[in-house]
Amino acid sequence: MALIEARGLTKIFGPRPHVALARLKEGADKETLLAETGHTVGLRDVSIDVERGEVFVVMGLSGSGKSTLIRHLNRLIDPTEGTVRLDGTDILKLSTGALNELRRDKMGMVFQRFALMPHRTVLDNVAYGLEVQRVDKAERQRRAMEWIETVELNGYEHQYPAQLSGGMQQRVGLARALCTDPEILLMDEAFSALDPLIRSQMQDQLIEIQARLHKTIVFITHDLDEALRLGDRIAILKDGELTQVGTPAEILLHPADAYVRAFVKDVNRSRVLTVENCMQPPPLRLTDETLEQALAEMQSVGTDIGYVSNDRGYVGAITRDALQKIPPANASHHVEGHVIRLPAVNTGKPLAEALRATLTGEYPVPVVDEAGALRGVLSRDRVGEVLSPDEPEAA
Repeated sequence: MALIEARGLTKIFGPRPHVALARLKEGADKETLLAETGHTVGLRDVSIDVERGEVFVVMGLSGSGKSTLIRHLNRLIDPTEGTVRLDGTDILKLSTGALNELRRDKMGMVFQRFALMPHRTVLDNVAYGLEVQRVDKAERQRRAMEWIETVELNGYEHQYPAQLSGGMQQRVGLARALCTDPEILLMDEAFSALDPLIRSQMQDQLIEIQARLHKTIVFITHDLDEALRLGDRIAILKDGELTQVGTPAEILLHPADAYVRAFVKDVNRSRVLTVENCMQPPPLRLTDETLEQALAEMQSVGTDIGYVSNDRGYVGAITRDALQKIPPANASHHVEGHVIRLPAVNTGKPLAEALRATLTGEYPVPVVDEAGALRGVLSRDRVGEVLSPDEPEAA
């Protein structure tokens, strides 16, 4: 079961949302509803699942409904229709006290404009959530200092927000959100107000922290590069409607429609996609075959190369040309003793780092996992398909 489950979320802003909802269900679009009723559609029948421990990015242009969506997840906004469940609990049915407890103990939020308290020092800002939880002063300051050091602001703990740069203020906001050890972190355009270099540094820091903590993070952004870099999965919104949900590779390689295709058309795919995203099954796997058997299998499947592995992992490759030159007296030898060692690439490598070997090699490059097991091959033809996608009409 997903940690966060949102089903059929529809939000209509205006004085009589349920009247407008009926018109929406009759088939009126967003523009028609606004013209006829003066009501604005924030979300329309949006359903998402956020898995425990993943970074789930919601992206779209201004007015797409992404900030409206994230505010439903902690009930800063109630939907006109739909449900939100957190770990199986319908949060729309919680009392005010239970909802405040949920926000205090299970959720942290990082805003675009930092939202720091100007009259409190960095230390007191970071410790604020623990103060609300009534943790004693010595303990909350100890824990706050740990997070100040984690976001590399030690030495600034007694400064005030106005004395810090924008990037430093956002680090304080991140430390404050994490200091209470929330299960869920909601980040609404958290880095969009920062300069590009500082923004990249904050992304690096979030990736590093997430690798250690495995929080469940819902991250809102309008920046596709940021979404592709941070997201385990990405949801794309347009005019309040969910267009596509998928991994970065799925979004790039299989855009759902022309809107998503336009979003991704200028992305440097070789920097985003990994070798694993682009590999294919080996044309022929060999293990303990004899040379004679290997040649027969190659002829049967119509390939010029076979990739040899054993219980310890990838061993090497053997070609049809080499097998045809083996003296008949050696035909009963096992293939493992006659392989050539084609250098392998790791599944997790960015495609960019494997391009040279793939494009200059005579044969597809073997792909192995961290344990050394053969997982697939990377061919020039496949790389060409991935880096030069079909035009929309052909797709």
